[in-house]
Amino acid sequence: QVQLVESGGGLVQAGGSLRLSCAASGRTFSSYAMGWFRQAPGKEREFVAAISWSGGSTYYADSVKGRFTISRDNAKNTVYLQMNSLKPEDTAVYYCASGGVVAGTPSLEDYWGKGTLVTVSS
Repeated sequence: QVQLVESGGGLVQAGGSLRLSCAASGRTFSSYAMGWFRQAPGKEREFVAAISWSGGSTYYADSVKGRFTISRDNAKNTVYLQMNSLKPEDTAVYYCASGGVVAGTPSLEDYWGKGTLVTVSS
């Protein structure tokens, strides 16, 4: 079993910054990458960013390129999402994920955190 716990969400003014953290515990052998997704009320969950576990490659949704940065600390089994130049449209519950779903290959070995709310005021 793998557990993912997000932290760092909160209320921020438009143009501000916020850093999210995702700490993983338990067995993570099935995870080759970690990443972030987000979901606003009434909308579908969307991909935000991902980072490979072995290669260090990063990927971003077009909507956040140049503003968000994903990083990882394997020694702590933690992934971060630095969010800059935040916009009201970034308001959503942000979820940490690990496994094939992060790379576009969903499987039964995917794991999700419970989410952390980010609210950007205008």
